[in-house]
Amino acid sequence: MSSAVQSFITNHARTLQYRWWALIALALAQFLVVLDASIVNIALPSLGSELHLSTNMLSWVITAYVLPFGGLLLLGGRLSDRFGHRRLFMTGVAGFAIASAAAGLSTSGAWLLTARAVQGASAALLAPAALALVTKLFANPQDRAKALGIWGAVAGIGSAAGVLLGGVLTASLGWSSVFYVNVPVAALVLAVIPFLIPKDSQGERVSLDAAGSAAVTAGIVALVAALSGTERVGWTSPQTLILAGLAVVLLAAFIFLEKRVANPLMPLGIFRNKSITGGNLAMFLIGGATTGLFFALSVYMQQVLHYDALKAGLTQLPLAGSLVIIAGIVPAVVKAIGTRKTLAGSLLLLALGLIWLSLSPSDASFAVHLLGPSILIGIGLGGAFVAGTELAVHGVADDEAGLASGLVNTSQQIGGAIGLAVLTTVASTRMDHLIGRGATEAYALTGGFSWVFIGAAVFAIIGAIIVLVVVKPLSSNVID
Repeated sequence: MSSAVQSFITNHARTLQYRWWALIALALAQFLVVLDASIVNIALPSLGSELHLSTNMLSWVITAYVLPFGGLLLLGGRLSDRFGHRRLFMTGVAGFAIASAAAGLSTSGAWLLTARAVQGASAALLAPAALALVTKLFANPQDRAKALGIWGAVAGIGSAAGVLLGGVLTASLGWSSVFYVNVPVAALVLAVIPFLIPKDSQGERVSLDAAGSAAVTAGIVALVAALSGTERVGWTSPQTLILAGLAVVLLAAFIFLEKRVANPLMPLGIFRNKSITGGNLAMFLIGGATTGLFFALSVYMQQVLHYDALKAGLTQLPLAGSLVIIAGIVPAVVKAIGTRKTLAGSLLLLALGLIWLSLSPSDASFAVHLLGPSILIGIGLGGAFVAGTELAVHGVADDEAGLASGLVNTSQQIGGAIGLAVLTTVASTRMDHLIGRGATEAYALTGGFSWVFIGAAVFAIIGAIIVLVVVKPLSSNVID
């Protein structure tokens, strides 16, 4: 037997034996990426005071991470297809760890913002590569459903856990700890991945679509920048209009270029797969609903109900717990009724939970007014994250796994940016109206956040309708 054949058999057997351990390592890295989008929020006042940052500069601590993350995801996915999913994943994890350590060591605002930008760029490399590795490791539909169930739970838990961990770490160890916590976890992932996942095979090296990469990256960055700034400068400000116009021009140029190059960054034919189209539209709306939900819920608990940061974080446990439990059940539900129906049903449950939450008064009791909708929202999110991710990568070839994974993450990030911008504007409008009529601050805040929850519910309902209309029933119950 030749050494090449022996090597293939050894690697294949090792992959089968250790793939569930590999999934845990990949999910840990993904957890850090999702966590870092929210864990910093609680630490902002402390680091702002120590680094002498203005309120406007504090918002850039978040934006500096989101911009490169959202803007480079599509490119990161395609780079992983070309240069190897494991190689790009490990590069991204290493960059994320170094940037996290640098952020914790920051002595100035410029230093911190630079480190956050590198964190975001590194996350854009590791996130699509990690999901692509999951889809390759678990080719069997039943095993893949279980794996994506874990993946979806991680995404939801990371969002919910950010507030809790941020409060605990900031209160006990200081603001730097919200960055340092990433380093040992990333080091562990880097240490075990070479033993769990075989080296990337040497595929055909095609030329990279440089013009398309530049156009779509700049276009997405301009779009996210425009949306991220609306809360500060408004929807009709020159900054917003110029950036939005630039985004439209660049993204239109990207589509024009992709139709004319031999090896496009994003072959537009991928959207002929209605599962991918429907899944990405659903993840876009899930991103918008989720971002608006956690923003409004966190502020509502602290500014209206006067919970401290730790108590506000602990109240997320029922939501996170129900999400974890349902994510473990979703694969069986998918097997019984199909991904399409599971996703639509989950989105409707999410909408019901959000509408229920919108009824909470300004003097709400957690047990009476918040516990029930939190559990229902967790169930809806758990099913939506798992089924949406599975739908968005269904039927993808190995050489486009990174692209499809990048699309999923991009849809969720852009959806989050648009959703937050739209819903915070709705909330501000409602609050101003109530204050103008003589309402108290607590009542006005409650009314504004109520509209945020209703708006997020509308996103979820639209997502359910799109999934049922766009994704047609197939013979396989994986989709039907």
